[in-house]
Amino acid sequence: MPAAVARIDQTPFEIQITDLTHDGRGVARRPDGKAVFVAGALPGERVMASQTGRHRSFDEAKTVEVLDAAPERVTPRCAHFGVCSGCALQHFDEEKQILAKQRVLMENFERIGHIAPERVLSPLTDAQWGYRRKGRFSVRRVEKKDKTLVGFRETDPRFVADIRECHTVIPQIASKLPDLSALVDSLQARREIPQIEFIAGDAQEDFSGIALTIRHLVPLVDSDRDALVAFGKQHGFAIFLQPGGVDSVHALWPESPKLAFSLPQWNLEYLFRPLDFIQVNAGLNGKMIQLAIDLLDPKPEDRVLDLFAGLGNFTLPLARQVREVVGVEGEAGLVRRARENAEHNGIANAEFHAADLAKDLSGEYWMKQPFDKLLLDPPRSGADAVLAQLPLKQFDRIVYVSCHPASLARDAGFLVKERGWKLKAAGVMDMFPHTAHVESIALFER
Repeated sequence: MPAAVARIDQTPFEIQITDLTHDGRGVARRPDGKAVFVAGALPGERVMASQTGRHRSFDEAKTVEVLDAAPERVTPRCAHFGVCSGCALQHFDEEKQILAKQRVLMENFERIGHIAPERVLSPLTDAQWGYRRKGRFSVRRVEKKDKTLVGFRETDPRFVADIRECHTVIPQIASKLPDLSALVDSLQARREIPQIEFIAGDAQEDFSGIALTIRHLVPLVDSDRDALVAFGKQHGFAIFLQPGGVDSVHALWPESPKLAFSLPQWNLEYLFRPLDFIQVNAGLNGKMIQLAIDLLDPKPEDRVLDLFAGLGNFTLPLARQVREVVGVEGEAGLVRRARENAEHNGIANAEFHAADLAKDLSGEYWMKQPFDKLLLDPPRSGADAVLAQLPLKQFDRIVYVSCHPASLARDAGFLVKERGWKLKAAGVMDMFPHTAHVESIALFER
């Protein structure tokens, strides 16, 4: 037990939960008014809690016993819930989770942006289980248990959760967790493999379309490489090795595996590399693209600017409907793949540029071009730097896809308060069910 935790009085205490934090913990207040964030508790519940952390303005605790349960409480499907950090909300009714995320978004608009959307969009949802097609497992050899653990981190991030199943990862991978643990345990390099990344596209002729990337800190001996190849062949997984940085990733088996996923409604197939960013939830991704296009309302004569374009997730479907679309992305490798995907799909009216969208863009060629509409899908840090530089008056609509409600609220406040735009509509999308992650979308009009 860490010394800092050992000094905390962990005697269980009774407390009433009044709200939910952005990361899925219950909010309560001690008699002296100090806030307590309680893992495993829901609004309206009375629980026995044990303190786990102390800070100047709030304490942290975990639920020991639920005395009065909220109507929304359900039995978690996974036996590892509460220990594994992969999920935070499995004890919360699925239909209520997305409403809680919607409340988080609206509270961020009010508290940070000091604005509110004219219309709240209906939440966008898809499969609640077995949806996660990309992720990273941590790996750790635990001598006390005489085994190698492969899984997500525990809620205490110093440890790897000892899990045998996962209900949010796609079943083809989740069902192989014990086999994957046994595989790594059989390798001479088992103590020098810190992580395994997985990613899944469409099934191919020679393998399942699923790839594992093995990060290894020492060169692998022939017997280890043979074992990895045998595992790949047995389960239909492509095996990649990563001895160094991202550029060191290379295929072990098959020699040149094809990784690809399709968007049939736009007759598109995307080729990708094993560590590329793709949207985690395939079903939700298709719905999200359609919603973004509907909100953007592109016309055949439009030129559209797509910022933080990645592989062209939004760019290529848009290209099917407009005169021209320009995608800009900060990672050069993704820009190359986006260009390859445009060519692969016979699209000639999409062009891509590499640029750091957090830096000075005044010298960029595309910044001087005229556009009709803007779509952007920034990282958690948001898009404040690029929005401050763009000649926004040229656009008649902006659609902003966000993975972090606080940065969206900040940027929306800028657009409305300082640039005269209207926040016409906004809503949430459940890209990561059973987690506290909030994906959202907003429409702005001049």
